Amino acid sequence: MKNAILFILISFFLSCEKSTNQPKVIAYYTGNGETINEFDLTGVNQIIYSFLHLKGNELAIDNEADSISLLGIVNQKKNHPNLKVLVSLGGWGGCKTCSDVFNTEEGRDDFAKSTARIIEEYDADGIDLDWEYPAISGFPGHTYRPEDKDNFTDLVVRLRKYMKKGDILSFAAGGFDRFFDNSIDWEKVMPLIDNVNLMSYDLVSGFSKFTGHHTGLYSTNEQKRSGDYGVNYLKKIGVPAQKIVLGAAFYGRVYENVSNENNGLYQSGKFKRGIGHSNFEEQTKGFEFYWDSIAKAPYAYDKENKLFLTYDDKKSVRLKSKYVKENGLHGIMFWQLMNDKKSDGLLKVMVNEINGKQ
Repeated sequence: MKNAILFILISFFLSCEKSTNQPKVIAYYTGNGETINEFDLTGVNQIIYSFLHLKGNELAIDNEADSISLLGIVNQKKNHPNLKVLVSLGGWGGCKTCSDVFNTEEGRDDFAKSTARIIEEYDADGIDLDWEYPAISGFPGHTYRPEDKDNFTDLVVRLRKYMKKGDILSFAAGGFDRFFDNSIDWEKVMPLIDNVNLMSYDLVSGFSKFTGHHTGLYSTNEQKRSGDYGVNYLKKIGVPAQKIVLGAAFYGRVYENVSNENNGLYQSGKFKRGIGHSNFEEQTKGFEFYWDSIAKAPYAYDKENKLFLTYDDKKSVRLKSKYVKENGLHGIMFWQLMNDKKSDGLLKVMVNEINGKQ
């Protein structure tokens, strides 16, 4: 009898541990409160509503439409009790005054108070800071200064001061050395942060003069930047694996004027446009498709028009999700839900792999 009880208790605690360690699926979302109803959110742990911005020193709901959208997204928690909804500050091009505002003690305090107020008023669950980037150049023309690094630390301290216990605090991290080395005081920040969302996409960006894998899982001889490189870099400087979230891209990047060598991979080119997974087939007519077995990433080339395409597909998303589980990461996130198909899309592959359904 005692052995039976002991077995039950051990099984219970193991199941609790397994549940606690289950990787999270985190979705960035730019749509409204109505469109969110068209997606199956089963298995999604967080939705990050993107983006809110600064108004003066405070985090602000930009307009009535944003307010209604956020309310509609938060309402999804009725159907998905385990779902958390976060708001996000900034985004690419959305943090013009961040360096100036956060360079004053008053600005950091005002922001933290306003953030806590919005989270409480909208029944949200936290905030994701997407300042691109503290202390280094990001969006062209945006101010940055060396002091941003320490100011970011103090901002996080103040957010923890005013946010409720249990509120989620995360931030988006660039997936490259310059960000890792200069933007964040990792030792001071990470104990206060629930997770860091590694933007392991746009690794070949709109400013790149050469093609490559913009969201490859592994590095190659020709390209150091990758998801695995970023994860290992963070772990090397002391960031716990349990707080790292790997990024996937529900969109591709097309480059033009790319010569027909190596099927366009690692050739000179110029960024032309982005394409979403939702209508991927329509936008990729004329392309031939390839798989890089080292980077674990797909790519495509249009010989007639000299176009190169780098993207994530079902295979690469499945492998990224598997990587997250095998390496004990906090979870996997992606930019962004509006780019996915409403059914049988990349999210379904991600959720199934994380939950061991395929």
